[in-house]
Amino acid sequence: MIDDLWTANDVAERFREAVATLKKLPPVKVQGYFSVWPAIKLSPLEISQQDRKSPRLLAEPDAITRLDEVLTWLPWMTVAERRLVWQRAARVRWKVICAGLGCGRLTAWRRWVAALEKVAASLNLILP
Repeated sequence: MIDDLWTANDVAERFREAVATLKKLPPVKVQGYFSVWPAIKLSPLEISQQDRKSPRLLAEPDAITRLDEVLTWLPWMTVAERRLVWQRAARVRWKVICAGLGCGRLTAWRRWVAALEKVAASLNLILP
């Protein structure tokens, strides 16, 4: 039973996975617009000189389900805590976070850990 309890590290890892999943989702495009310009025919030389884009990896369905679960945790935190947790999950440097919060690194870290522990405690309360 003790192995089923959530910890702050588990919550932080789930937020990191959520950020990675969001980056893998396809871009949102405005629908209803199209181009009436004709397609440009490129020569083989022009095609060979183009930069090759690496294929984009798409998010797996299980990862999207876990992302949806993480999004349901957000109301348990204040707006400042959400911003802090998302920035750390996106691997923003502490120096940038501290400048935004107007506090030192240790204080920012304590707030981050407190927010993660708040979510973990809430998750442990709703365990079946």
